[in-house]
Amino acid sequence: MATKIPSKPRTAPQVTPKHDDGGAVVLERIAQRVQPPQMFQVLMLNDDFTPMEFVVMVIQEFFAKDLETATQIMLKIHLDGRGVCGVYSRDVAATKVDQVMEAAQKSGHPLQCVSEPVDV
Repeated sequence: MATKIPSKPRTAPQVTPKHDDGGAVVLERIAQRVQPPQMFQVLMLNDDFTPMEFVVMVIQEFFAKDLETATQIMLKIHLDGRGVCGVYSRDVAATKVDQVMEAAQKSGHPLQCVSEPVDV
């Protein structure tokens, strides 16, 4: 898949003051380890009523896939019952699900889209 896991954000090191014997304050750096955010995969579920062309169009529009990749994802959804459209952070995945569900509802299709945590 073309999506990448984001690099670790840079944070300023935490500094704790210490006193030496002469009464001066000495700052000591403490290294912090930040965990990357939990990633979520956005899945589309197969149904017998939503046209394949609509699914391809939604994948292209909301997941920025080219026609060939979108068609491959659509066929995976059709054959396996579900297919991964992308992997994102929690908020981005929730937004993608909402966008797909809104587009399907406006077009009168019962297309279902969900997100679930990626197992590491």
